[in-house]
Amino acid sequence: MSAEAQSERKTENLPEWKREEVDELATLIEDYESIGVVGITGIPSKQLQDMRRGLHGTAVVRVSRNTLQTRALEAAGLDNLVEHIDGQVGLVATNANPFALYKELEASKTPAPINAGEVAPNDIVIPEGDTGVDPGPFVGELQQVGANARIEAGSIQVMEDSTVLETGEEVSADLANVLNELGIEPKEVGLDLRAVYSEGVLFDPEDLDIDVEAYESDVQTAAAFARNLSINAGYPTAQTVPSIIAKATGEAKSLGLHAAIENDELMPDLVRKADAQLRAIAAQIDDEEALPEELQGVEAPAVPAADTEESTDDQDETDDAEPEADDDDDDDDDGDGAEGLGAMFG
Repeated sequence: MSAEAQSERKTENLPEWKREEVDELATLIEDYESIGVVGITGIPSKQLQDMRRGLHGTAVVRVSRNTLQTRALEAAGLDNLVEHIDGQVGLVATNANPFALYKELEASKTPAPINAGEVAPNDIVIPEGDTGVDPGPFVGELQQVGANARIEAGSIQVMEDSTVLETGEEVSADLANVLNELGIEPKEVGLDLRAVYSEGVLFDPEDLDIDVEAYESDVQTAAAFARNLSINAGYPTAQTVPSIIAKATGEAKSLGLHAAIENDELMPDLVRKADAQLRAIAAQIDDEEALPEELQGVEAPAVPAADTEESTDDQDETDDAEPEADDDDDDDDDGDGAEGLGAMFG
């Protein structure tokens, strides 16, 4: 007999009100995409109601007897959640993804005082500073629990951050009183997600506790690397085609200028390049009378950046650039290369 059939048979023997409760839980499980188990230990009734209202529109929290929750989960085939039904728990149902649910539940937690006999969820620290308490027996109580305290300037001062209890240790009555007097609330009270089942996958809290900003940064870095690779490899995509075309245009223009291809688009740059070369030669001639009047007294021009600016702009975005051809190869291929480029440029 299947687990679901066994669960249905057990449910038939339940009192009417329990069968109705199991049916309502089963409906809840069926109506939502994600079902989880949350711990509610230590949450006062009023705070629990406030948390439920705070989750309105995002998730539904239903608290029932553990045996009835177990029956409803077994009837739905969610045996992997049953093992988390232990202690004071409830079911949480949502159509949001598990990561959003976990973030919402964590955000709903609030600071709360800790009682004697409870286990410290983290290191408990009494911070350095003025306690605001007038001189009196309280300074001795602070020292007794391990705080570095003394009376100064008419008040009880804690001289340095003092760790008075470490994670996992039990809170004494004296420490609970001191923390309460100082208004220190060292624990968080809220719905503690134990596990959530969504789209055939069981998620533990550790799986859902991610640094969203770091994750977004990793995705952005990966996207930048992919774009870089696409441009350098000449692999066209909808995102990289404009950059690939701009890169190719710049390289073609640079090559056209180097090979002195006569073209309407290149002519202004070719003229500027020739003029700069002429002025550079004229500036090196000592006998000015040997020069035409318009070239006398000229200074060598600055190295023009415009010739290759367009081609280098896009290449700066990528890590790898195509190696430039050697001058010897250019000299050997000037004839055929110029003819081919002439056809390319029209």
